[in-house]
Amino acid sequence: MVVEPTIACVVPCHNEEAAVGKVVGDLRAALPEAVVYVYDNASTDRTAEVARAAGAIVRQEPRKGKGNVIRRAFADVDADAVLIVDGDDTYDASRARDLVDLLFEGPYDQVVGARRVTDDGAYRTGHAVGNKLLTGAVRSLFGNDVTDMLSGYRVFSRRFVKSFPALAREFETETEMTIHALHLRLPTAEVVVDYRVRPAGSESKLRTYRDGWRILRVILDLARRERPSLVHTVIAGVLALISVVLGIPVIAEFVRTGTVPRVPTAILAAAIMTIAALVLLVGYILESLTHMRQEQSRLAHLAYPAPVRTPRYTTHGAGIGPVPVRKTVDGP
Repeated sequence: MVVEPTIACVVPCHNEEAAVGKVVGDLRAALPEAVVYVYDNASTDRTAEVARAAGAIVRQEPRKGKGNVIRRAFADVDADAVLIVDGDDTYDASRARDLVDLLFEGPYDQVVGARRVTDDGAYRTGHAVGNKLLTGAVRSLFGNDVTDMLSGYRVFSRRFVKSFPALAREFETETEMTIHALHLRLPTAEVVVDYRVRPAGSESKLRTYRDGWRILRVILDLARRERPSLVHTVIAGVLALISVVLGIPVIAEFVRTGTVPRVPTAILAAAIMTIAALVLLVGYILESLTHMRQEQSRLAHLAYPAPVRTPRYTTHGAGIGPVPVRKTVDGP
């Protein structure tokens, strides 16, 4: 007897009554066996009512912020595959089957819907530039296995969901997801999906500069926590350079005259070099602690089985050879 894997769809919503009904309908049509959860995030309109009428299970998360919704949903929902998609109908929810199929086919721990803009105005210039800059920063710090870091259309395995700490509060949660997968070297794939303008009556909650600055702060904070040796080496190098610049004239004068008339400068240079050495030492200690924490995260991840492939989830071709760790599938 073949046991079908369970699938859950999580739709975070804040004032999305104009779009959530279509999103839920598209998800139910694409994945009729899935359970669709709409998390109403402190909406003041009819979002919950419309979602419930469309056939979704509605849950409330009063603390505003997409990160708070993901934290709550990942704790509450238990399924072999968990798909998340924004409730604003900018992503093509009818492609949900492609993402889920690929997750089980891999098997992968994460499949990302990489956005392909199909409508003018769907992706503001500021957001597009910010996404490229932030994605480039993450690629440089954590690895090259990402092309659309801020996509809100993803499907995860059970072991990803249950090992993901979900510490972010707002839109920076996608950054946290991406770095979690990169840092643990989790198998990830991408599916190119259409990205379109919001329907009439729906208003974007993104703020280009505010949210971009918040995401950048998250990246810097994660770099400090996840790559402490790198961060502390850079800081120690800058301090050491300042110390050398201050100390060379003092040393040169001592070699020439045998005296140290600039005693305060000599003391300052020595103190800064000492601080640089301490900063470097702290970085190595924190790197050891980070390595231990990564081991614990990895063990928590391995406590759950990999996504199970069943006959239903082999639509990309039965009997195929080895699948690369990262794969991009274009849309129709």
